[in-house]
Amino acid sequence: MFTGIITDIGTIASVTTPGDTRVVVRSGYDPATIDLGASIACSGVCLTVIDKGSDADGHWFAVDVSGETISRTADRQWTEGRRLNLERAMKLGDELGGHIVTGHVDGIGEIVSVIEDGGSKRIRIAAGPEIAPFVAVKGSITLDGVSLTINEVEDAAGTVTVGVNIIPHTADVTTIGALAAGDRINIEIDVLARYLGRMRSFLPN
Repeated sequence: MFTGIITDIGTIASVTTPGDTRVVVRSGYDPATIDLGASIACSGVCLTVIDKGSDADGHWFAVDVSGETISRTADRQWTEGRRLNLERAMKLGDELGGHIVTGHVDGIGEIVSVIEDGGSKRIRIAAGPEIAPFVAVKGSITLDGVSLTINEVEDAAGTVTVGVNIIPHTADVTTIGALAAGDRINIEIDVLARYLGRMRSFLPN
């Protein structure tokens, strides 16, 4: 379980395919504080640490990414040099600074526009019908692992465009600030919206 509050930006150092895709991520996390088998959210994807260490270039950890995960995450997500928003799993008693995030991607969005809005950036993201029923103005959404508040929802023919505002701090400490039109990102809907949608499907008409 995560909160969508990013604590480091990692960089993919290598990608190999001994079976599943093995990804080594450079990070500021001290490997002495990471247990093998621990969960780390990598741009919104919950992955299990299978190796860790330090070398002349700094700290690193390794994860295996299944074909299923690759098929459900943004294009070029798992390529050498890619920067990833990182968050370690929350512990009992931690501050819930964002919202409850599971690390399971519900769909892929495409950046429609990025415009300056005062000192912030207004980012608009187009998503498909699998996302449309689960977003609402002032609701929560996770974009590449970052917990954000929805400020705009525009529906059109089964698709939806969602608008969020990115304050300078968020732009500085996540990869969200570098997004541009045409980029594709991982989307996770609010877990409460997911359960409400499931319940609604069983209600009588």
